[in-house]
Formats: sequence, C-alpha cells, structure tokens
Amino acid sequence: MPITPASATHRSSNGTAEAILLELVDENGTTIGTAEKLAAHQPPGRLHRAFSVFLFDEQGRLLLQQRALGKYHSPGVWSNTCCGHPYPGEAPFAAAARRTFEELGVSPSLMAQAGTVRYHHPDPASGLVEQEYNHLFVGLVQSPLDPDPEEVGATAFVTAGELAERHAKDTFSSWFMTVLDAARPAIRELTQPSAGW
Repeated sequence: MPITPASATHRSSNGTAEAILLELVDENGTTIGTAEKLAAHQPPGRLHRAFSVFLFDEQGRLLLQQRALGKYHSPGVWSNTCCGHPYPGEAPFAAAARRTFEELGVSPSLMAQAGTVRYHHPDPASGLVEQEYNHLFVGLVQSPLDPDPEEVGATAFVTAGELAERHAKDTFSSWFMTVLDAARPAIRELTQPSAGW
C-alpha cells in the first residue's frame, strides 16, 4: 500500500500522482461511493469512513501525537495516537495498523476494535469539515517510536490527569474528545480502572 502523505495525492504503482479516494458511507456505515479526500472535507462535508487509534504504554499512559505543521488539515494540533481514512475496500483494522506504522514507525500490540462513532465537526482554522463514520481501535505500544516528521510534529505519553491538564492549555483536534469519549469503555478494559480512564 502506498503511504498517505499530508497532501491529498499519492504515487501509484506506475509512479504517477493519483488523488486519494475515501469511502463515502450512509448513516449505518454502508459504503455508497467514493470521493476525493479534500473534496470530502469541504463544507458541508460528506460522510465518509475513518478510523481513530488509541495506544497505551504498559503504565496505562495514552500516546498522543501533535500533527505536523505541514498537514493541510488541523496542522500543529494535538490528537489521539493515529487517525486517518481507509482506502476504498481496505478494512478499517488494516488501515489503522498501516497508518500507525507509517506515521509512528511502530506496529500496535493487542489492537482491538472499540466500536464506532459518527460525528460532524467543522474546523474553524482551516474551514474544513469532519463528517465521519469513525471506527475506533485501542491497543498497546511496546517498541520505540520512529515518527515520520512529515506527519508527526511531536509525541507524548500522558496519564488521564496529565491529559486533562494538557487539554485545558493546548489546542487539540476538533474530533479528539468525541473519539476519546466513545472509546473509553474499551480503554478502561485495556488499561484497568487504576489508570483512571
């Protein structure tokens, strides 16, 4: 699979640039077509399939990433471990594992599905809109990170308490709290109650 860059194109097997297509879905998550990535995020937004990954270390701390400044959508903001879009026909689980490796240089351990959430979040800074049917995944990270600087500006492992402090002072993605709250039951099961999630 080609690596999905910060822009909305990728190189095909013959070396030419191709638009990245996303799966459009209905309210039940059934695929109804495709749209070019940037076009799907133009107001009012078109409902499309996405994924969000939450990885934790063995102390129960969440791995956050700060999106690289060069990204066309929500640059420089903090968000969950990894998020993105499956290619048309690609299973969300496979896409989540692929992008986590592409962005952070690690393969998740014990990654499991954590449900889905549907949301509509405009991003005032960019003017783009997130209309997503989002597949959630939780897992562990058990090897050193090797982030791609074109995708990731910084990383941090945080406890639940540290996240609350950071969220009060730093800028986070518009979708972050929605996906975190939706994933909390699976996060608690993975990290145990003592971690405070």
